[in-house]
Order: sequence, then structure tokens, then C-alpha cells
Amino acid sequence: MPAFRSDDPTLVQMELKAVPRGSAVSEVVRQLTTLLSSGQFAPGSRLPPERQLAETLGVGRSAVREALAALDVLGIVTVRPGSGTYLRDSMSELLPTTLSWGLMLSARHTSQLSEVRSALEVHAAALAAERIGDEDVRALRESLAQMEASLDDLPAFIEADAHFHVTLARTSGNDVLADLLQTTRSLLRLWVDRGLRRREQAEVACREHRAVLDAVAARDPQAAQAAMRTHMATAGDRVEHADETPPS
Repeated sequence: MPAFRSDDPTLVQMELKAVPRGSAVSEVVRQLTTLLSSGQFAPGSRLPPERQLAETLGVGRSAVREALAALDVLGIVTVRPGSGTYLRDSMSELLPTTLSWGLMLSARHTSQLSEVRSALEVHAAALAAERIGDEDVRALRESLAQMEASLDDLPAFIEADAHFHVTLARTSGNDVLADLLQTTRSLLRLWVDRGLRRREQAEVACREHRAVLDAVAARDPQAAQAAMRTHMATAGDRVEHADETPPS
């Protein structure tokens, strides 16, 4: 499989510039997106190693790792542990999309996207309360049980949390709504992961999901809307402060 010529770091240095302090991850994503769309990388090419990118950009490897994870979520690259990061074959089809990369990167656009997600989730909860079946209720209870069992394993908790919302959206019976929610959650995923960093936050999320589940299971659309609106306010606040240093 073709790879970028890592034996000649100057090729990368000509395209990438040192990142200003305080904007590491978002700026790394912006520069890498520009580089990857320049045509220097053939589909399937392996990107330069994290160490080389970090040195060229003047940032820590953790910032590069998070940036690559964001690009992976967007479907631009594939991160293969132990092998490297590769440009996906569909890159040329992804770049002309109407979703600008800035939507994911700037604090203002992230906040606006969080508002869009909130409105969609609240509507999905109301529809689910009107249309949910017994099998769907059981599926939501299983997701919540997994969340409660993963309070000390936050990555597993986040996966169970996401599964709860996916299940609820599909229960709404509106496939377009469910797909829109999947897109917004994917774009916000990096910030959601970074915003949930303490067990206490997970415990709050569990209580809020329980309230949503109880309202939906009771087939009460208004209560479901209110419960989801409360949860989205908490989730939105975590996303907004995701870059802040957590208290010790």
C-alpha cells in the first residue's frame, strides 16, 4: 500500500505550519484536512507517523492523536493500531459535502451544532413516546443497564449512552430524523468523549436517561420532551466546556 515519503520530512514541513498555542486539536485537524485534500496523497496512502506530525506542527502527540481520531469519525482516514493512519478511498467524495469542516472545529459552530442536536433529540423523544413498542422499551432498558454497569469505565459508558440514543431515535419511526441525529452525534463525538471525564457526570447522565426512559415507556410525549430537554441542557454544557481542564 502506498505511503507518504516519511524519509523526507521536508515534504510535510512545506505544507504544515506550527500551531498557535491554545488551539492545538482544531488547528491540527484544519491543517491536516487541507493537506489531505491537496492531492499529494493517493487514496489508501499511509500518513506520516504521529511523531513526525507532532514535531512539524509543534504540538504534543496527544493533540495529533485526537485530531486523527476526529478525522476518523468523519470518515476521512482510517486509524489502524500498530500500522498507522491511512487516507480512505472515498476521500474525494467527502470533501465537496455541504458540511464545512469548521462546523466541527470552532467553539461557536460546535455550540450551534449542539443546539441542533438538542432540538432533534427532543422531537425524537416525543415521537418515540407515541410509537414505542414493548420490544423497544426492553432495548432501552438494556442500554441504560449497561450505562449503570459502566460508571467506572467511561469509554464503555459512552458507547452504551450512544446506543441508548440510537435506539430511541430509531424508535421514533422517522428514519430521516434518526439519520440526521446520527450525523450530528458523529460530528460532536470527539467533544462528547472529552466532556465526560468524571464518574459524577456519568451518574447524572444515568439519572437523566432514566427520566427519559420512564416518560417514553409511559407513552407520555410531553414528559419525554421535558426529560430529554433537561438531559440535552446538561450534555450541551459538557460539550461547551470539553476543552477546560477538569478539577483535580
